[in-house]
Amino acid sequence: MAGFRQRAPERERVGITMVAHPSVTLFVDLSDGGSLVHDAPGRRESGSTVVGLVPGDLRLGGRAAGGIECLQIRLSPVLAVAVLGASTDLSGTVVSLEDVWGRDAGRAEDRLRAAASWDERFMITVDALGRRLNTRPSLDPEVAAAWRLMLTSRGRVRVDSLASELGWSRKRLWSRFRSQIGLTPKRAARLVRFDHAAHLLAAGNAAARVAAAGGYADQAHLHREVAAFTGMTPTGPVAAPWLAIDDVAWPTFSRI
Repeated sequence: MAGFRQRAPERERVGITMVAHPSVTLFVDLSDGGSLVHDAPGRRESGSTVVGLVPGDLRLGGRAAGGIECLQIRLSPVLAVAVLGASTDLSGTVVSLEDVWGRDAGRAEDRLRAAASWDERFMITVDALGRRLNTRPSLDPEVAAAWRLMLTSRGRVRVDSLASELGWSRKRLWSRFRSQIGLTPKRAARLVRFDHAAHLLAAGNAAARVAAAGGYADQAHLHREVAAFTGMTPTGPVAAPWLAIDDVAWPTFSRI
């Protein structure tokens, strides 16, 4: 999880382009005098929200007095099932946190707004998530293992190889993975591979080098994948502030 605060003159709208990430993401609205707004083609959600896998073209913004403030929580699809009770139903969507958590959403918001520091907010969040972990169904161990293999291979794993590793048929893996994660194994692997490529682009690497490092056939293949997940050309992720600060908010291993 990470806390974000973006200041702006009063009445000026703040907006940040979001890029698809291999996680189900919770945004808890902590802004004063206003609310977060998620804009996507044909739909809009205000306040605290849950963003599923591959939500499409999406912007996070707000017109709160002085800017926007929020807590962002990333859950792997495996954990999202345990914490939210859903993963499949959230794929490709943006929904209100209250629709997913019910009254617990409002209680959590009140506690987080009253907290004196970000560290306290993080502790409150860990407690709130932990209370839900053992009350929800879990994924098949094989599906969870398939997801972990996708992450460790950075999306460069074939479905046939995954099925063989798990001792399942390709058809069974496709069916169980799709029903529990919300994406087919192939599309999920593409999302993980795209995420790696997008961060390399945001770090200033040339598109040709990123294509080679990410296992794409060529630069044109990379271009098509970026367009499929974001609606942008490869220059789009370079300017996406959300990607540029990821390694600060979520320190990780070297990507190339």
